[in-house]
Amino acid sequence: MSVVCYFSTVSSNKEIKKNQQKIQMILDSKKISYEVVDISSDESGKNKMRELAGDPKALPPQICNGDQYCGNYEQFEEAVEMEEIEKFLKL
Repeated sequence: MSVVCYFSTVSSNKEIKKNQQKIQMILDSKKISYEVVDISSDESGKNKMRELAGDPKALPPQICNGDQYCGNYEQFEEAVEMEEIEKFLKL
């Protein structure tokens, strides 16, 4: 299984863009490989993200490990602060 980040490349929401960039920066700095699914160009990706998150209105960024839901940006940030990112990502 691999870490999958559900992002949107065309979001006009600056907070979402900033959060997505921070996730990528942290994963890159920790050398954790991940796949990005752009929900803005893939309707099935958006549907899968919302299904995995268990929220029909979930917004990006959302993080999964394969088909296991890990959490949203706030949960990711908390895991980073608590130095539990591997546990959060189910690695």
